[in-house]
Amino acid sequence: MSDLLEVTDENFETEIMNSDLPAIVDFWAEWCGPCKMVSPVVEELANEYKGKIKFAQVDVDKNRQTPARFGIRNIPTLILFKGGEVAQMIIGAQPKSYIEAELKKLL
Repeated sequence: MSDLLEVTDENFETEIMNSDLPAIVDFWAEWCGPCKMVSPVVEELANEYKGKIKFAQVDVDKNRQTPARFGIRNIPTLILFKGGEVAQMIIGAQPKSYIEAELKKLL
């Protein structure tokens, strides 16, 4: 879908929780309209913050354990992680300026 890291239930712990970099994970699904609005924004930010923040996506239809673990009820949901902890959750389609302001708090 993009150059975002595709994370699964199997590699979530390694890629996100044990990451040296802060991470943002986009929980999405193919059928989700608002997800399609958020994805290009997340991709833009991924290019702008390359090497500073890890950007990943979890397909909630293919991976059930990880969304359940974090209580994801609505998509898109972006979760920002720092040091293996949830730093912030952004639920629903938000403007780039808002997402970027939250990202800057991770750095």
